[in-house]
Amino acid sequence: MATEDFKRKLTAILSADVKGYSRLMGEDEEATVRTITSYRAVMTKLIQQYRGRVVDSPGDNILAEFTSVVDAVNCAVEIQRELAERNADLPDNRKMIFRIGVNLGDVIQEGERIYGDGVNIAARVEGLAEGGGICISGTVYDAIEAKLGLEYEYLGEQEVKNIDRPVRVYRVLSFPGAAAHRVIKARKAVEKKWLNMALAVTAILVVGIAALAIWHFSLRSTPPSEELASVEKMAFPLPDKPSMAVLPFDNLSGDSSQDYFSDGITESIITALSNVSNLFVIARNSSFTYKGKPVKVQQVAEELGVRYVLEGSVQRSGDRVRITAQLIDALKGHHLWAENYDREFGDIFALQDDITDHVATTLKVKLTEGEQARIRRGHANNPEAYEYWLRGLEAGRIYTKEGNAKARELYKKAAELDPNYGHAWQSIGWTHYRDGRFGWTDTPDQSLALAEEMARKSLTINDSDANAYALLSVVYMARRQHDKAVAYGEKARALAPDFADLNATIAIPFMYSGRAEEAIELVKNAMRLSPYYPSWYLAVLGIAYRITGQYEEAMDALESWRARANPRSALPYLCLAYTYVEAGRGEEAQVAVAEVLKRKPKASIAGYVKANMFPYKDPADVERVTDSLRKAGLPEEPPLDLPDKPSIAVLAFDNMSADPKQEYLADGISEHIIFALSKISKLFVIARNSAFTYKGRPVKVQQVSRDLGVRYVLEGSVQRAGDRLRVTAQLIDATTGAHLWSESYVRELKDIFAVQDDITKNIVSAMQVKLTEGEQARVAAKGTNNLEAYLKSLQAKEHLLKFNPESNALGKQLAEEAIALDPEYAFAYRELSAAHMHDVWFRSSKSPK
Repeated sequence: MATEDFKRKLTAILSADVKGYSRLMGEDEEATVRTITSYRAVMTKLIQQYRGRVVDSPGDNILAEFTSVVDAVNCAVEIQRELAERNADLPDNRKMIFRIGVNLGDVIQEGERIYGDGVNIAARVEGLAEGGGICISGTVYDAIEAKLGLEYEYLGEQEVKNIDRPVRVYRVLSFPGAAAHRVIKARKAVEKKWLNMALAVTAILVVGIAALAIWHFSLRSTPPSEELASVEKMAFPLPDKPSMAVLPFDNLSGDSSQDYFSDGITESIITALSNVSNLFVIARNSSFTYKGKPVKVQQVAEELGVRYVLEGSVQRSGDRVRITAQLIDALKGHHLWAENYDREFGDIFALQDDITDHVATTLKVKLTEGEQARIRRGHANNPEAYEYWLRGLEAGRIYTKEGNAKARELYKKAAELDPNYGHAWQSIGWTHYRDGRFGWTDTPDQSLALAEEMARKSLTINDSDANAYALLSVVYMARRQHDKAVAYGEKARALAPDFADLNATIAIPFMYSGRAEEAIELVKNAMRLSPYYPSWYLAVLGIAYRITGQYEEAMDALESWRARANPRSALPYLCLAYTYVEAGRGEEAQVAVAEVLKRKPKASIAGYVKANMFPYKDPADVERVTDSLRKAGLPEEPPLDLPDKPSIAVLAFDNMSADPKQEYLADGISEHIIFALSKISKLFVIARNSAFTYKGRPVKVQQVSRDLGVRYVLEGSVQRAGDRLRVTAQLIDATTGAHLWSESYVRELKDIFAVQDDITKNIVSAMQVKLTEGEQARVAAKGTNNLEAYLKSLQAKEHLLKFNPESNALGKQLAEEAIALDPEYAFAYRELSAAHMHDVWFRSSKSPK
């Protein structure tokens, strides 16, 4: 085959197969073939719709490729939704359930076929998916993490045949039609009795409303234009007031860079409608999970638990804006209201108000004067300022330091263009708050001060800005001024009781101020307003449950948060650690702390307290958390910073001899290695006094590294039997746990100097340190060649370290004997000098001068 027939490229690969296909074929071969043929046609159509192509479809497998990884994942989501609907009509034993894996990788193309690691990994990832589920590789996750409004669970690194490195794998959690686990959790939060009553009342109301609707529409002959939603199939009971979801308006401009504008229009409408107290409006987080997907109104209504759906499109050309909007009753399938707008861009606010008014009027909801004022007072006077604010919203949704800074610049531009635009000032304030709270600034107090200043500036323009009050609430929470935090939180809640994020946000100061039960209700309300809620809601709920002593509920929420949070985040494990301790699950707490330190090696109790991670009003609550973390094994203080050169601690070698009196020999070998290494200028060596504090204690090298601020640790043992000596030594990189070098020596006692030299030489080599000629000579210098003098010097030191007159006298005698054996032995003179000094301290010297 000529090489020009091959082409390498980066592509998104979708691999799917049927779970239990062999069983299906064995039970009814003809029915299985008919079903898979039908399903394969559906999948092929969807793949083409999302700009992909089917590469191959052998047996029960289908392999497809896409130029866009976003298209590939969206297609996978839509395939599972469509097949779930089709399976609903089949008996359980005949349901054909697919697993899907998506990978972004390098492939080789030969004609219409593709080969290579990229395909192999896609197949491996698919095999990890549950029936009806989707798994994606790490490369896909990195590319789409913040783009699709989905949630993911990290499954760890997985081995793939013939692939050198493990592959990161994530399970897709939150997509329409596959959120059953979240629906179940939400239902657990509502008492079963209340749920049954609510469904019964809802059914009665629906019957009554239906009778009125028949009369109301008796003059209209238009049949239902949509498939009907079913109250019985709804994930949640219908609220006791008109309920709706506003789907993301389609961007028809032909320019994806204008998405921010159509998204912003949608969000502004959601915000305006959420201000209406007699309406129940699903939050943006959940509505936007349907963005870019061909979705049925009936499906939206059933998954979000609402009756009405507003959808539309936006097309912008220069200074002209064309918007279409239509309101649909999902239970009846009727279009209740529809309108086309073709306006100047400057009329954008009047247009949004008109849509809000028509929705309210159609649903027979009357806006109070205060609600009308709040909706209109939030508008900018300058349409260009509004556009910059929308761009800021888009930038700010990327929760990074850079995204936050970019959002702030756009908000500032909006404020410059329209100094009376309250939303702009309040939004600037939130960026400063995030800087201070997430550690994106060296001056957090200054950031909080700026956040407060911007919130108050917004309130001078519009004193009914609920988000500005919420901002003040969290600012005062960060300052531990709990009473003010709760007071501003209550103001925010009174103004916007149906804003999901606001409810969850102000739950934080409530729970830390001794009002955890209220915090739980706030978060539950937020979760109902946003069924596809962001994972941080679970964090707040879990902590609030823990405060109230509801440990099972707390662990359930926190474990769900961990599963959905960024796998690199240490915070879920931190919260789980102290919750596990309080729930009596100590071993799991220790595992959680190990995960904290894996992600944040410098984590410590003191560090988290300093960062105000436990901002409880009652100091006893702070102590309760820190005590639990202490029991779980989190270090009290952060580790010392590593020096700018190789650093090592030589621990006291263990005495493995049968005679405990040989302790001096094990200590002496350790000390002489320390002394030799300390002569090397390119090494940082911990002194004997500190290294020997671990003597006789079972300690992990990671703990030594943290305590002493070193990267490498040398440990070993000494065993003497007559004139024979066994010495073992191992050098460990404490940051990785890797053993860089180890050796076991079995020698004559007279070879002890050679053993010490060899250990020193191997340590230097393993740490890749080059010695100067002078250092080589100094390291090689032994002090004495007289073994007996050396041993007596070591014994002298052992006695001197006991610090009592009797041992001091014996140490002095041994030092004098060593000097007698080798009058040039400097170490022996050092020990003798110390003995004389001790005589002065003990007042046992007849001539202290």
